[in-house]
This record gives sequence, structure tokens and C-alpha cells, in this order.
Amino acid sequence: MQDAFSTHYAQARGKFLHSADAAGLTVESHIHPLPGRDGETLAMDVVRDGPEDAQNLLIVSSACHGVEGFCGSGVQVNALRDKAWRETAHAHKVAIVYIHGLNPYGFSHIRRVTHENVDLNRNFQDYSQALPVNEAYREVEPLLLPEVWPPNEANAHATAQFIAEHGMSVLQAAVTRGQHEYPEGMFFGGTSETWSNLTLRKVLQQHARQTQRLAWIDIHTGLGPSGVGERIFACADDAAALARARAWWGEKITSIYDGSSTSAFLTGLMWMSAYQECPQAEYTGLALEYGTQPMDQVMMALRGEHWLHNHPQASADLQAQIKQDLMDAFYTDTDAWRSQILAQAQEAMHQAIRGLSQV
Repeated sequence: MQDAFSTHYAQARGKFLHSADAAGLTVESHIHPLPGRDGETLAMDVVRDGPEDAQNLLIVSSACHGVEGFCGSGVQVNALRDKAWRETAHAHKVAIVYIHGLNPYGFSHIRRVTHENVDLNRNFQDYSQALPVNEAYREVEPLLLPEVWPPNEANAHATAQFIAEHGMSVLQAAVTRGQHEYPEGMFFGGTSETWSNLTLRKVLQQHARQTQRLAWIDIHTGLGPSGVGERIFACADDAAALARARAWWGEKITSIYDGSSTSAFLTGLMWMSAYQECPQAEYTGLALEYGTQPMDQVMMALRGEHWLHNHPQASADLQAQIKQDLMDAFYTDTDAWRSQILAQAQEAMHQAIRGLSQV
């Protein structure tokens, strides 16, 4: 089970492709226009386990936020290798679609964002309308990406003072909510659909327009206590969908709509595409968010990596340290952590197929 995880993208993709082949399943690869960090091919790889006309469908996806893919890929590879899990899904008449590497560029290059410097989970907006304005981000933007890294004393003092006056949660919300004004800034939602956005929509059109009941588990890391998978409601603000999600996954499901989640309130969310591309389906979604490090460390790692994106002339040693800091913030390389991830993911996936099969 531990071997299902990887420490670089090419290895993760190789394990996913090999596991699908060993299970006798076909891989549909959507090739990214750019190469990976080491020159490797990048792709959003899709594997379907179950009949094309299945009425019940579960999607399990990884790497919406590139670097977070090391966790999600391990879950997917382990599932493909798990004969008992596959037989259980078949017995419940639920087809499974694994989407590996939603954002393969960020996955390979150890970035959270896409090659367009866009946070994919803020990119699903209606671009024919005025985009949301994040006024709180305007206030903190001068603090986030200083001229030098690590931040000098003046920046560190100003940031600490902001946190002391407003709280870490206010800074987190201001930054992570997403913004559409600063293309080189953090959590940029974009001004048009990214490659990953458009490609995912094609996948949904192909694999989910025949189904009547659709579930989606999207795997994330970086928020909350280490190894704990917060179950975040991943649907529109709909009471019936929330009741269904809690019946499947437990009453502790949190929500961005009522403030119970560690995540801030967000717009442009990826899973809203399920409603747009599969309007015929009853949709129930879950974001499984695994904790890694305390929020202040995660935020510092994100700031550092984004600073590096804007300062590619940084020394090789500093580049390596910044990338390692980001990796550590989103993937805990221990057997104990990985075991926690797999146990909780397996439980959530089994709960989803039981929920889908109930008519």
C-alpha cells in the first residue's frame, strides 16, 4: 500500500498507468501542451472501471492543486490495485472514473497552480459576467510577495502585526478566497478558462452525461490537523444535497457556506462543472482535505514558491529549499501519514458507492 505513493510526477503517472494496465483497464490520456519539469510528457489521464451506460458513477480525482497530487495519486493507484474494492463497486453497479493529474503541470513542477499561474479551483467562473472582487486581498497583497526571500525584517514585522491585529484566519481567507486582479499574485483565478478547465469539461461530457446519479471525491491537502481528512461539502449551496452528503459520509461534513469548514468561502469552484456539464444527474460531491502542517507554515511555503515564480533568477540552493518547503507543506512523507490517508479515502469511497446504489 505504501508503494502506491510517489515523490515525483513521472513516477506517479507511471504507477497509475501500470496499475490501470494490470487491472485490464484502458487509459484515456489528454496530453498537456507543455513538458514537465524533467522534460516528461504531461497529461490528464482518465481510467473508467465499469460499463459506459452505468446509471451510478463515482469520480475520484487528484491534483486539482498540482503539488497536492502526490497524495491523491497514491489513493488512486491503491484503488486500482485493490481487487476487493473493484469487486465491491461492480457488485453495487457503480462505475468508477479516476481522473489522474487534473493539473499535471503543477504536479510535475511542484506548484499549486497551473501553467497559466491560475488556481484551478477558482477558475470555474462565468467569464461573460463581471468577475468577483476580493477587496481583502488588495489589502494584504503588498505583504505577500516581498522583494527578497526569505522576507526581510520589515516585511516579517508587518505580516506579524497584521496577524496579531486580525488573526491568521483573516489572512488565510483574504489570500485563499481567490482573486482575478493580480495575474502574478497568489490564488489568481484567471480571466478565462484554463487548459485544465476545458479538458475536465470534455471528460465530464464523455463519461458522466449518461449517468443518473453522480458522486465526486476530489482529494486535497494542506488544511487542518496532520493526517486528518476533513470532509468538505463539494456541491452548490443546496439543502437536499447537503442532507444526502451527510447521510452518506457522516454528520461531520463541513461546509464553506455556513463557515464550518477550515476552507474559506470560495467561488469559481471546479465541481460546479458537474452541474453545467451533467445537468441530468443528481450530483453529490466531497472534497477530502488532508492536513499536513500548521497554517502559518503552509502559508509561508506558498508565499515562498510564488515568490520564486516571480524571481526565477534565485540561486539553485534557494530554489531547491523553496520547492522542498512546498512539497513538505502538501505531502507528509511518512508511513504513518500515508496509512491515515488511505484508510480515510477507502472509507469515503465505500460510503459513496453505498450511497449511489440506494434508490
